[in-house]
Amino acid sequence: MALENKKDFNAMLNDSKDMPKIQIISDEKSIEKYGGSKMYFAPPIAYDQVMKQVPYGKVITVGQIREYFAEQNQADFTEPITAGIFVSISAWASYQRAENETPYWRTLKANGELNPKYPGGIEAQKLKLEAEGHVIISKGRTNIRYFVKDYETALFEFE
Repeated sequence: MALENKKDFNAMLNDSKDMPKIQIISDEKSIEKYGGSKMYFAPPIAYDQVMKQVPYGKVITVGQIREYFAEQNQADFTEPITAGIFVSISAWASYQRAENETPYWRTLKANGELNPKYPGGIEAQKLKLEAEGHVIISKGRTNIRYFVKDYETALFEFE
């Protein structure tokens, strides 16, 4: 995100727009890709609330959060674009707050990948995760990406 220091991410976090909502999609390719036509949109604050549940030493993926929201709201899937945006908003909102921190660094992209859009980028997330006992590995030669090694063994599970 551009100009992070000039945006009020906590205001964005608390602006639910017209969410939560369910939208029925009719695009056949999307229906096939996501396994149904009932698409759920969660408000930004909902992502923050879920991210706050992940305890020290555990991690969660954006995909898990999306699956959880879809299941909780009898939808086929949760809209993926807003999910990524709202996870980043939650991270930056936490970074801007003096208290009530959201452990956003524990929320990973698909396959346990670190998120370069978080405050401080990959390096800051890497340090926080390593401090909690996770091992970070890199993959690639030119486009290097970073992952939590064996992240599946540390996944947070909803009750």
